[in-house]
Amino acid sequence: MAGIIFSILAGVFMTIQGVFNTRSSEKIGLWETNLLVQGTGFLLTLIIFFIAKNGDMKRIGEINKLYLTGGVLGTAIIYTVMKGISELGPTYSIGTILIAQLSSAAIIDALGAFGTKQISFHYTKIIGIALMIIGIIVFKLKA
Repeated sequence: MAGIIFSILAGVFMTIQGVFNTRSSEKIGLWETNLLVQGTGFLLTLIIFFIAKNGDMKRIGEINKLYLTGGVLGTAIIYTVMKGISELGPTYSIGTILIAQLSSAAIIDALGAFGTKQISFHYTKIIGIALMIIGIIVFKLKA
């Protein structure tokens, strides 16, 4: 149950952050906003890191080097979400993002990529993604 709650919160936070970032970028610019977002996020994470101390940074050498590019992906995510919301508006942009996330997650699961447990890719997953795409198209129709 906690996983569902955290996932719902992540979706809400990502949507709100995307809108906040897009509005900020209209005033100060995309890369300036990205710097502000990453910088404040870094400071908060640093504070929590020193308070929580629940990991073991000494084991960083054991991490697959590819996985260390998460920060680069974070920068790309913030930029592309801002551009998407700016061009499409929050609803269509986030809907498209959700479809892309679900599709790429299904591929990762089907391949067992990046050390994940391999899960069979059943036709029902394709139907689910197709229904989401149809939903975005229907949502975009004008009455």
